[in-house]
Amino acid sequence: MMVHKAEYPEVGDLVVCSVENVKNFGAFVALDEYGGKEGFIHVRDVATGWVKYIRDHVREGQKIVCKVLGVDRERGHIDLSLKQVNEHQRREKIQEWKNEKKADKLLEIVGSKMGKTLEQAYAEVGEKLVKEFGTLYGAFEEVSSSPEALKEVGLDKKWAAAVADVAKENIEIPSVTIDGLLEISSPKSDAIDHIKKALAAGVDSDEVEVSIHYIGAPRYKITISAEDYKMAEQELKDAVERITTSIEKHGGSASFRRKEEK
Repeated sequence: MMVHKAEYPEVGDLVVCSVENVKNFGAFVALDEYGGKEGFIHVRDVATGWVKYIRDHVREGQKIVCKVLGVDRERGHIDLSLKQVNEHQRREKIQEWKNEKKADKLLEIVGSKMGKTLEQAYAEVGEKLVKEFGTLYGAFEEVSSSPEALKEVGLDKKWAAAVADVAKENIEIPSVTIDGLLEISSPKSDAIDHIKKALAAGVDSDEVEVSIHYIGAPRYKITISAEDYKMAEQELKDAVERITTSIEKHGGSASFRRKEEK
């Protein structure tokens, strides 16, 4: 159970469902994130086009992601669409659901360290974490890499220490690493100083980890560690630009290639 979920989803939300009963006219499902509340997918909302055999598209025991079309709180009725969810949305929602389930477990561990239940832990710190970081898992992920991020939340010191410990022990921050070869030269008598300044400009990044290692004049290896390849590639490009701009200001030059030639 995800204790921080509202009682009902909102129209337009994506929800994780377990298929319980399939009829010719539609499928009845349980909403996993909302205490197993029942939802219904009319056959017209199962798939695009004419559905000849509904079980070709949905079957009992299946875990699916649906879009909420309507919510009648008085009747406890939730209308859903399966066909309005694409594969990318489905994968993202399932991963988000898995992450939040894990986050609930982590908060439960935090609570046990403090002698509290999951519900008490959520009331005392979980709500604050969600408000500050957007999601509970996002909070644990951020704190795992930057424990100082908790300073802005205003938690009691003991709670903050417990959250930081559990995050560090249980969250592995995803990262990718890319590298390449730099060649830097300067004709000036004080070339070494200009090269040092250029390399310092290269590693000056607030977003990702940039490291540069000397291979042998005039070659240096530059390595970028980031959360994903897109971010890593962009920072590599930016770092090389910072280095090139710095060294060219003093009459030097820089070139870059992704792999060292053998």
